[in-house]
Amino acid sequence: MAENVYAFKAKAINGEELDLGQFKGKTLLIVNTASKCGFTSQYKGLEDLYQEYNKQDFVVLGFPCNQFGAQEPSDNKEISQFCQLNYGVSFPMFEKIEVNGDDAHPLYKFLREKAPGILGSKAIKWNFTKFLVNKEGVPVKRFAPNDSPEKIAGELGDYLN
Repeated sequence: MAENVYAFKAKAINGEELDLGQFKGKTLLIVNTASKCGFTSQYKGLEDLYQEYNKQDFVVLGFPCNQFGAQEPSDNKEISQFCQLNYGVSFPMFEKIEVNGDDAHPLYKFLREKAPGILGSKAIKWNFTKFLVNKEGVPVKRFAPNDSPEKIAGELGDYLN
């Protein structure tokens, strides 16, 4: 099994394959997102976090997913437009993926294994589950969907420059 997130590749929302190794040395917050979810307004808080801490080598990575209540029915182009128009999202967004099951993206299989949820649960429970990854590419904490970006900001101090 991979030792850190840098071992993975993922397709950006524009279809370009990206090596996550390009984020080496940065603190990451990896989030499975959806445009039609009760937590969709968290896009604003995620963008605010990204803007506030980006100069301290902090990056938010968004991975749209349609596995929870079919709340991300749009295609990648529509998702990108929605995020930019409604929330001014400028952090990296990736193509829609699955986060649970046999077809889950390898990155999410890794994240689920390395940072289980409450009571050791490995499955992603809902949209906007967040994984904090340290500068070595190791997941250090899983945040629940209802954990706001503002709450997470208070826990970033130990991981930033």
